[in-house]
Amino acid sequence: MTAKIFGTDGIRGTANTYPMTADMALRIGAAAGRHFRRDGHNGHRVVIGKDTRRSGYMLENALTAGLTSTGMNVLLLGPVPTPAVAFLTRSMRADLGIMISASHNPHHDNGIKFFGPDGFKLDNASEADIERILAGEIQPVKPLNIGRAKRIDDGPGRYVEYAKTTIPRATRLTGLKVVVDCANGAAYKVAPEALWELGAEVIPIGNTPDGYNINLACGSTSPQAAVDAVQHHGADLGICLDGDADRLVLIDEMGRVADGDQIMALFARLWSEAGRLTGGALIATVMSNLGLERYLEGIGLALERTQVGDRHVVERMRAGGFNLGGEQSGHIVMSDYATTGDGLVASLQFLATMVTSDKPASALLRSFDPVPQLLENVKLNAGAVPLANADVQTVIRTQEQRINGQGRLLIRASGTEPLIRVMAECEDEVMLRDVVATIAEAVRKAG
Repeated sequence: MTAKIFGTDGIRGTANTYPMTADMALRIGAAAGRHFRRDGHNGHRVVIGKDTRRSGYMLENALTAGLTSTGMNVLLLGPVPTPAVAFLTRSMRADLGIMISASHNPHHDNGIKFFGPDGFKLDNASEADIERILAGEIQPVKPLNIGRAKRIDDGPGRYVEYAKTTIPRATRLTGLKVVVDCANGAAYKVAPEALWELGAEVIPIGNTPDGYNINLACGSTSPQAAVDAVQHHGADLGICLDGDADRLVLIDEMGRVADGDQIMALFARLWSEAGRLTGGALIATVMSNLGLERYLEGIGLALERTQVGDRHVVERMRAGGFNLGGEQSGHIVMSDYATTGDGLVASLQFLATMVTSDKPASALLRSFDPVPQLLENVKLNAGAVPLANADVQTVIRTQEQRINGQGRLLIRASGTEPLIRVMAECEDEVMLRDVVATIAEAVRKAG
């Protein structure tokens, strides 16, 4: 058994392939149960949510068996967003929250994310302890202490009600026509419901999951369907969530897509002007556009960059007392309201801003002109480590020297997929394309 199974966002892989197998999920559940039930007493509880992948049924049952075998009581939420699991872990006084999802990945992948009793993702020490327990014999409890499992019907409703409270009580979305693309994923019920209850005219798409169509030509990674719907229906806003609804992109009434950088730029300015942006900075990752950094500097704010992954963003926010952060990909972390990225809450904040400012989406979603940026994902063969290849390293150094002073270059291995991500920014778009293509080809040959 491989000792290290946790990646940058929990455990992830192809369904029915190690480590996303039923027997491993059972052992992972048992190991997590042992980690959180150190005192040996009964009464410990864990909430489990999932997205709409077919493999979620298999993993949910296996995790439940493992957890109950070590005395944990399991509350099954069914399909709910990742931020709902984080919220309900705290709200229901659970010792552990688990989300079964591979986020924006295709249906054949799945993953397991863990949240502690405070609603935050597990720290490295807890993950290491679970891996330590996994490596040995996991002791089950005596028959008298086996845990129970039951379905919780009101979990999604609790989350919807909470999400609605994050905007002022008097704010209504009456008169706004909103397209919401649920990516055939975890928010296919809760997102349209929350928007409708707040008064909006809702046009849902990507809300007919079949176990296989999650993120398929829809959602935040494929917004064209929502762009078409906004233009066809004359909507005021399009909201695109991903498979587990912890990220979003927005579409203005003209059909233009705004990524996480534009959304964060808006709220950084508004919160700063209102005196509610703590720390005088926005926390984002190395992927955020150079244009965002220049914009923030121009209004007297700082941009602090972290490694890629909303977990790293949240860690920096907690350490420094910041309340706004996120990723270009659409994780928007507003720690006044949530412990993780929350696509629904962020979209409600934006809609409330439209109402209070009486401005259309197009006037709010273009705070800065982005520096031309190009990202190419190079798929890897099993076991390939192209970034360790001497020829690849030479090519990267040459291209870094070439672009130095005119832009920036970022090459990294994905933490969730077998990919090398080659990203560059440069005002000279001809150079930009050539730099990315040259490095990508070198990586491809070595991988």
